[in-house]
Amino acid sequence: MTQYNHDTFLSPLTWRYGSEEMRRLWSETHKRQLWRRVWVALAVAQHEAGLVTAAQVADLRAHADAIDIERAHAIEQEIGHDLMAEIKTFAEQCPVGGAIIHLGATSMDIEDNVDALRLRDGLHLIVARLQGLLTSFASRIDAEADHPSIAFTHIQPAEPTTVGYRLAQYGQDLLVDWLELRRVLVGIRGKGLKGAVGASASYAELLADTGWTPHQLEARVMEQLELAPFPVATQTYPRKQDWLVLNALAGLCASLHKFAFDLRILQSPLFGEWSEPFGARQVGSSAMPFKRNPVAAENIDSLTRYVANLPRVAWDNAALSLLERTLDDSANRRLALAEAFLITDEVLRRTARLFDGLQVWPGPIARNLRDYGVFAATERVLMHAVKAGADRQALHEVIREHSLVAWQALQAGQPNPLAGLLAADERITQWVGAAGLPALLEASGHVGDAPARARSLAAQIRTTIGAG
Repeated sequence: MTQYNHDTFLSPLTWRYGSEEMRRLWSETHKRQLWRRVWVALAVAQHEAGLVTAAQVADLRAHADAIDIERAHAIEQEIGHDLMAEIKTFAEQCPVGGAIIHLGATSMDIEDNVDALRLRDGLHLIVARLQGLLTSFASRIDAEADHPSIAFTHIQPAEPTTVGYRLAQYGQDLLVDWLELRRVLVGIRGKGLKGAVGASASYAELLADTGWTPHQLEARVMEQLELAPFPVATQTYPRKQDWLVLNALAGLCASLHKFAFDLRILQSPLFGEWSEPFGARQVGSSAMPFKRNPVAAENIDSLTRYVANLPRVAWDNAALSLLERTLDDSANRRLALAEAFLITDEVLRRTARLFDGLQVWPGPIARNLRDYGVFAATERVLMHAVKAGADRQALHEVIREHSLVAWQALQAGQPNPLAGLLAADERITQWVGAAGLPALLEASGHVGDAPARARSLAAQIRTTIGAG
């Protein structure tokens, strides 16, 4: 058997990215094992209909795991058809049952049911991994629900929020992804057994005088595969199914991308609030020994950017599959389906490791809240003054003027003087006493109901995934 090594091109998904479970699921060996599972199920149904013998079924079942890819590839070199080459390989191994393999079927009766099985199994794995990540998010949201920090809009300091409330935004998106992936998973369907154009004509001929209908044969085969069929199909199952799956995976990747991108911003020393874990012997840069680059988050963003483009391939396959089928989807589906699952699997695993070791630094968070939170807290001063009878528009201008002066001081490297400027201005203190100003300008108390909303979202995550 041909052995592939690093002397030839290997996809990074073969060895660098993706779990062993997901690689096995999309492996050539597993695909052929599933092909044979469908052929055995078809033979079982045909035996029950009186078309093949019990001995033929037993022979197929006995050799179902004897995959010989080297022999199949040798045959394929001669005949140019991979599934037919596998049939011939299987038949060579089965002296009793070989003659009835694939009886009445067309290639896509086998391949599309197997693809549906792999889509379903891949989604089960992705959903389980995402459920674990959501559990971790719920715990961290609760733990950080009351931790005040400055929020940023337009990547500029805005009003205070809490660390837990920010985490809740990502958790909420991931919960939407979990629900969508589950919805798509439940909807996975196989082609069934419908023949060359979906009309089941070959099966109708085969089953004449047996008392069985093509629909009954299909139902019996799909029962064994534990896979529901589409009620109608052409030569293939509707390619929209692939788009729905890849779109759901890309949606999850969008959520993971945003989390990783935000982390990259917050890890910059200019923010300094969060950072990904960094190993004791980890090297951040070949040139600069001091660097602590956010390499895990950058890797997540790089891989998810690739997945974002794969739904377009599936869209074209669905929209451009002419009449009862064309073969111009076949080659790209070998790549796109496996890559979407392997990469999404990888970024989920990397995100889980990153999140488990996520560092939230109280020092920089407090510094940024101290330097910038006072600007946002002036909103509290304005509201208290207006409730005491002040003109909102007039005081808004007063606070704006002092804020500009304070901002210039910060840019010059000086402490923020805004609290002192406001306390010294009678236009402010006639409505809000100077003694009460410090409490109003303490930004950590200006987080609204963010803690309660964060905890509510964490509880919603637990309830939803627990019920699922």
